[in-house]
Amino acid sequence: MPDSLVSSAANRFEYPVLVADIGGTNARFARIDGPVSDTVHCPSQGTGNHTGLIEAAKDSLAGVEGPEPKTLIAAVAGPVTSDVIPLTNAPWIIEPRKVLAELKLDQVVIINDFEAQALALPELSGDEIEQIGGGAVRPASSKFVLGPGTGLGAAAMINAANTWIPVPGEGGHVEIGPVSADDEAIWPHIERLGGRIGAENILSGSGLPRLAAAVAKSRGSEPTFQTAADVTGAAASNDPIAVETLHVFARALGRVAGDFALSLLARGGVYLTGGVTPRIDAFLMDGHFRAAFEAKAPHENLMKSIPTFIVRHPNPALKGLSAFAHHPDRFAVDIADRSWVSQGREGTALAG
Repeated sequence: MPDSLVSSAANRFEYPVLVADIGGTNARFARIDGPVSDTVHCPSQGTGNHTGLIEAAKDSLAGVEGPEPKTLIAAVAGPVTSDVIPLTNAPWIIEPRKVLAELKLDQVVIINDFEAQALALPELSGDEIEQIGGGAVRPASSKFVLGPGTGLGAAAMINAANTWIPVPGEGGHVEIGPVSADDEAIWPHIERLGGRIGAENILSGSGLPRLAAAVAKSRGSEPTFQTAADVTGAAASNDPIAVETLHVFARALGRVAGDFALSLLARGGVYLTGGVTPRIDAFLMDGHFRAAFEAKAPHENLMKSIPTFIVRHPNPALKGLSAFAHHPDRFAVDIADRSWVSQGREGTALAG
């Protein structure tokens, strides 16, 4: 298991810091040379073009001038539970001790991809976000990020004692059931996974054709969509099944987002990311999502006060990692069991 390094509120990193957002298709990198320096964006690398993180990082760093990094902070889709970390959506296997040696680093930190998304939330502003409906951000208040993509990612960003605390989890697998009469007609036709209907079953890229199949069957039709792109493409051509599917999707996503907002009392807002979100933004902005979000009797007035946003920043995870690298003192990130240090630094306290 990795070395338990420092307490979550006292992380310190040796600069320069290389940050990496490792996705199923692309690995994106940036370098932070010091706590007040600008972020230097490095060339992105296709995961399919490299055998692993080490090769991709070397190629990315070769594309920019500057000092060699001493620390790597990477966000990955998948659990970080041992010295061997397989990626969920790419054939890479990350072995942090090999990364330390090959890249001549002092420290490697690996965190969850939606933990990185949560780290970005206090930093997002202006045209990086677009509000859906009403409500206003309450300063220094907890936030939530929900991302329908390959799956349904979820994470909270808690504010306590003037510190931001990212809390990743598996919220995308909460149960989701029917509410309206339309739902009642559709839900019996939704394919169950493991005997249940979790939110990710329908609120994801893989879930969209599953939901479309249920909508078609509820209308006495045969399913015709194989992929999420099939559904969104057909909706753009006003196919009635596809259009209804995206309305149902938007309402269901609004209900799940509202549930998390209530659970957390997320007065700082709920933020939508993920690969599906920008492809269906018109359906999220037309009122169905927001109405479902607010329909939480007896707390409708509370829900109306909580804002919801589409994240327009092209890579919020990388932005979050950069914020953490620049100002680790602003965040309480528990890197125990997720940090590896070089032999020369084992046992060295980095706490300031």
